[in-house]
Amino acid sequence: MTELPFDGEISRYFREDAPDDVRAEIEGAKKGEILATDFPYDKKWKRAEYEAALEGLQVELVKMHRWAKDTGQRIAIVFEGRDAAGKGGTIKRCRENLNPRGARVVALSKPTETESWKWYFKRYIKHLPSKGEVVFFDRSWYNRGVVEKVFGFCDDDQRDKWFDQVNPFEQMLVDEGIKVFKIWLNVDRAAQLQRFLDHESDPLKQWKLSWIDVEGLKKWDDYTAAITETLQRTHTQAAPWNVVRSADKRRAWVNAIRLVLNALDNDGKDESAIGDVDDKIVGGSEFIGG
Repeated sequence: MTELPFDGEISRYFREDAPDDVRAEIEGAKKGEILATDFPYDKKWKRAEYEAALEGLQVELVKMHRWAKDTGQRIAIVFEGRDAAGKGGTIKRCRENLNPRGARVVALSKPTETESWKWYFKRYIKHLPSKGEVVFFDRSWYNRGVVEKVFGFCDDDQRDKWFDQVNPFEQMLVDEGIKVFKIWLNVDRAAQLQRFLDHESDPLKQWKLSWIDVEGLKKWDDYTAAITETLQRTHTQAAPWNVVRSADKRRAWVNAIRLVLNALDNDGKDESAIGDVDDKIVGGSEFIGG
């Protein structure tokens, strides 16, 4: 039998500590069919329809990237969300056909001792896009608003200072000509736990799990409070938040790409190939919770 990471703590949580309704939802669902209890669709998107939509969108992403390179555009796309919300998978679908020389992923580890004493935003500055680049942030400076708050990695004064600075920081980025997109991928509690259980039992995916994931299962409500406050206080006209329901990953991937492409005015884009953003999937902070 394959040894489970963290001594099988995720399975133990499911058996002993998970809320009854969450456990019942997982036990009663077919494999891969867990959707949020308030999800607007009864079934996940059919593969054929999804793949047809994604193929057209990836062509449009390549065209957009060529336009960015030709015109010197700088594009920063921030992906945030609860653990297992699908940030990595969404970034993969955005980037897989782009020229890697001009389409980077930034996924920073926790600050070093030296970095922890510097201005909080400093270590992100050097990773911002240069001319012609698209940069995908797999988590970002929003760690302070949510994860650090929930786990006590910062105190209230540090977080308050961060709140005072984050909106002006993003305004400066926009004023410098960087196109900033902020996407929050939101996952239902049962869907998150099911994904953790799947990762725990799959030797090829166990690396995705961390101590934060395990301990975070016990802090769902704390996360919800921190997320809601952070999104409400950092949603601005210059850098608004887009919350994407990610219980159905296919719909999440396609609509995340759509919202970026629809917002850019690159030459030669095919609006019919992009399609409209599904407002049942993409919205505001009212989608947070579960």
